[in-house]
Amino acid sequence: MRAPIAMAPTGIFEKSSESVEDPDRPDGRRDQLAPFLKWAGGKRSLLTELMQFVPRSIDVYHEPFVGGGALFFELARQQRFKKARLADRNEELIRCYAAIKRDHRQVLAALAGHRYDESAYYRVRELDPADLTDAVSAARTIYLNRCGFNGLYRVNASGRFNVPFGHYVNPRLVNPRRIELVSAALQNTELIVADFEQAVAGVTTDDFVYCDPPYVPVSATSKFTSYASAGFTQADQERLGRLLRRLREEKVRVLLSNSDCPVTRKLYRGLRPRAVGVRRSINSDGAKRGLVSELMVRSFNYSC
Repeated sequence: MRAPIAMAPTGIFEKSSESVEDPDRPDGRRDQLAPFLKWAGGKRSLLTELMQFVPRSIDVYHEPFVGGGALFFELARQQRFKKARLADRNEELIRCYAAIKRDHRQVLAALAGHRYDESAYYRVRELDPADLTDAVSAARTIYLNRCGFNGLYRVNASGRFNVPFGHYVNPRLVNPRRIELVSAALQNTELIVADFEQAVAGVTTDDFVYCDPPYVPVSATSKFTSYASAGFTQADQERLGRLLRRLREEKVRVLLSNSDCPVTRKLYRGLRPRAVGVRRSINSDGAKRGLVSELMVRSFNYSC
């Protein structure tokens, strides 16, 4: 989801370069397979660039930082892999995916009891997911995502969701057809709560791995998009860089995205990082919104 280089007192970390993608944006694809959550750092706007580096043949698709899953859903829509393994350290997120996979109708039934209302939002926010069934917990996750400020997922040091209510005009809380398609896409997918190294254990040369880790912050004010209490530190960023190099030596195909800054340029030196422009939609300073540079890094140097 999701400070990376120096942990904040709350232990939260940045997930993206300050962009949130709405799964129900008016792009003519509302009833197609696509992410069902808003997501800070979602990759729908980068799918064209990402797809240039996706192998034509994939046995198992691995995504150890699944988040909103934009690339997974696009590859599933195109039937580009045989099986998939999705992971994240965000337990509530993985539980939500698992509940939709198991019985999307129960999740939709639970969502039907929610309404866009500020008082109701804070009552739902105070619920402890541990006290809820899987379907009710998944509905809570989706509801808070759709009604919270900018669709952010952020927790405090105790691991409790603390995003304030968002003010929208007639927000759509759920797209039933989208949830149905997501459930179908997840049927041949393994879902795990795991660290990224554990998530790619056993990967082979016939597989493909996409890593979209918590981004290295490019400014002192960018960490408000953080979404987990465990934190993703500089040591974790370096560990991920070492993993990428090891998988390159093992001929495993890996694609990684991160912010474009001196820290990442050093981390991925020799790995052919490529800068791409992505539109930033979240910033308190309107002048700082617009295209920003991100890096795409790959472990392989041959054509897909």
